[in-house]
Amino acid sequence: MAKEKKQEVDEEIEEVKESENDSIEKEAEDIDIPEISEVEELTNKFNEMEDKFLRARAEIANMSNRNKNEREQLVRYRSQDLGKKLLPAIDNLERALATEVTDDHGTSLKKGVEMVLESLTVALKEEGITEIEAEGKIFDPNLHQAVQTVPAEGDTKPETIVNVLQKGYQLHDRVLRPAMVIVAQ
Repeated sequence: MAKEKKQEVDEEIEEVKESENDSIEKEAEDIDIPEISEVEELTNKFNEMEDKFLRARAEIANMSNRNKNEREQLVRYRSQDLGKKLLPAIDNLERALATEVTDDHGTSLKKGVEMVLESLTVALKEEGITEIEAEGKIFDPNLHQAVQTVPAEGDTKPETIVNVLQKGYQLHDRVLRPAMVIVAQ
């Protein structure tokens, strides 16, 4: 009898376990667990958004750097237009100084022109505008404009500038006006 009782209890325990397993399985079916594909889809969307964010941040950094460089260029070359407009006046002052004077009035006038030319030259140098050295130098098409060639004479090497017809000027590393020169060939 004890054996039969034990067997009945074991059977009841087994029935309870089976019914619990069935109810757990039924509950698991009722719970909406996202499928792996949904998780992958969300991960892909996250990665895509993160990529867009990083690209946008890089674009903003590039725009900031571009704007900074443009501002620096504007500051560096702000005198370019003014310098170009003043160069003909400087040429005229130099031509005026090249004329011969014979009386005291002409000498004092020439001295005044020299002072004006000197003050303009100093102001241009302060802004970074300098004269392009040419005479006796090797011809450089980036700095000089050859308007005539002559045969090389004596110890003059070919491609050497023998005469400057009009001075050239540059602002830092940018040419405002190339020097018009005669080159030996």
